[in-house]
Amino acid sequence: MQLLICISLTVIWCLLEVVASDPQTFLLNQGCSQFNVTSYSDFSTNLNATLTELRGQLENNMSFAVAQDATGSNPVYAMVQCRNYMSKKDCLSCFTTASSQIRNCSSANGARVIYDGCFLRYESNMFYQQSTQIGHVGICGNRTASQETVFETTVESLLGDLVEATPRIGSFFGATKKEVVGVNGNVTVYAVAQCVETIDQRGCKECLQVAYANIQRCPPDSDGRAVDTGCFLRYSDLPFFGANHTIDITPFLKSRDSTKKKALIGGLVGGGGLLLLLTIIFIWFKTSRKDKAVPQGDVEGPPELQGPLSYTYKELNFATTNFSEENKLGEGGFGEVYKGILKNGRVVAVKKLAINKSERVKTEFDTEVKLISNVHHRNLVRLIGCCSKGPELLLVYQYMANGGLDKHLFGERHGSLNWKQRFDIILGTAMGLAYLHEEFHACIIHRDIKPGNILLDRDFQPKIADFGLVRLLPEDQTHLSTKFAGTFGYTAPEYAIHGQLSEKVDTYSFGVVVLEIISGQKNHETSLDPTAEYLLKRAWRLYQDDVAMEIVDRSMDPTEYNLEDMKRIIEVAFLCTQSSAALRPTMSEVVAMLKTMSSLEPRQPTRPAFIDSERRIVPEDRSTSTASSNATNSISQVSGR
Repeated sequence: MQLLICISLTVIWCLLEVVASDPQTFLLNQGCSQFNVTSYSDFSTNLNATLTELRGQLENNMSFAVAQDATGSNPVYAMVQCRNYMSKKDCLSCFTTASSQIRNCSSANGARVIYDGCFLRYESNMFYQQSTQIGHVGICGNRTASQETVFETTVESLLGDLVEATPRIGSFFGATKKEVVGVNGNVTVYAVAQCVETIDQRGCKECLQVAYANIQRCPPDSDGRAVDTGCFLRYSDLPFFGANHTIDITPFLKSRDSTKKKALIGGLVGGGGLLLLLTIIFIWFKTSRKDKAVPQGDVEGPPELQGPLSYTYKELNFATTNFSEENKLGEGGFGEVYKGILKNGRVVAVKKLAINKSERVKTEFDTEVKLISNVHHRNLVRLIGCCSKGPELLLVYQYMANGGLDKHLFGERHGSLNWKQRFDIILGTAMGLAYLHEEFHACIIHRDIKPGNILLDRDFQPKIADFGLVRLLPEDQTHLSTKFAGTFGYTAPEYAIHGQLSEKVDTYSFGVVVLEIISGQKNHETSLDPTAEYLLKRAWRLYQDDVAMEIVDRSMDPTEYNLEDMKRIIEVAFLCTQSSAALRPTMSEVVAMLKTMSSLEPRQPTRPAFIDSERRIVPEDRSTSTASSNATNSISQVSGR
């Protein structure tokens, strides 16, 4: 008897395992864009990065995730969604299948695959707020249900309730069943409705209404599905989700009495109803015109200049756990930065701008943020969204897994970077600055290049942060003819003292950072030792004595780098920090120098200039004491001493 019970329990357990382990990889729909990417290499790198990020979010017990890598000319925006009733294991299994399937689109700049258990899509521009699009379809089963009339009526009623209730449910997910008594026994229908979490309630409702129209032709077939850009609808006479995932949707349905009252009121105010109808027609006409502007041959329309996503203060406050100290990543010149997890599972960095919300700032904020959000380069931190309607101005950025470069050079991770990583950081930073100065349609001067504003992603690739924000500084923080923004030790003398601003200000700061990356030392350590010699000054002295290699970080393996190449890079740093801004190279010239190190034409750098701990400029030539005195006087006048 005990053996029989044991065998029975084993069989039941095996059946439960079969039910619980079902990735539901029945392919419902797939499509590839008719347009190809311009650079398959860049595209492939970006696609791999986004798929890896999506998997990481799913592994953190998320069923919905978005990721993007908008670097180069072939950005990739991606989204994955598993049905909420899927286990973590099944969700990951479905995602693996979808990742493999979607690659069949090869070099197409957009693609999507939809399974019973999950949905995966990527595009060359952002699509997260799309709800319904050409390509929506209903898919019917090939088996007729028993008691056809009763079954069909039950399906219609249950799906109608789901379409009404699901947009009102916070997660945009509803799973329920309905059982009615038929002539030949009970009839049970199981159904699920789901919308992607990046659209709003209205978009969810519109999508499900389209899906409902597509699926209505399926009964009396025993099962049916409807898929669209932003939603999924399914019914069946067999259970396809666990009982523990069933949701009571009754609280999310409008009462019939309320409907009758609204109908009565509508009849009494017929004139107002007619006006409302005309308004709806007008809105529909404008919306349909916009929809027609999107080429239907592509899964996604052509990219266009668009602003950042708009978040509410409540959303970002929740994402950062009330901006708790535990989530604080750091603090810079423009405010504090916090780690946040959005409701879709995406990890972001949220910056609280330390700027008073004056009328001028309010007026300029949206314009400036829209400009920054459209700066796309592999070496620049991407601005995702913002919040301007709340107690504080907030910006939402990509989250950089390895934090600031300063932590790896001077902090607890000192010595962790090898030479290849350091050189990639030098080159990547130079490329990011060259893009800001010369390749974006508006020249952007950063003004505060330093290790703390160079962030590292999971692959230790550099991304420059805080570019473009200086224009939001209050007028009372201006310095002579420009708004001053900089950090002592990195700021070019002509800017710090005379307010003379040009792209060469960033070039100077970059040169200082290069020396710090090579040496693993800060340019100035006056807080620790007021008598300490500046790194820039010491490096120049060693260079003149032909022993420049003495500044190289001893934690690096000497076999990792070529001595002559290292000396050339030190020379590039000195070319960038020359006293005369006119003599400094442009950042595009710096990039060329770094990429063609072996064929670099010798250029003799002149003595660098910097501001010492007494806030005096150290000029190109020691004989120019008059210039030094005048510069000191300029500082005194500006600082009020």
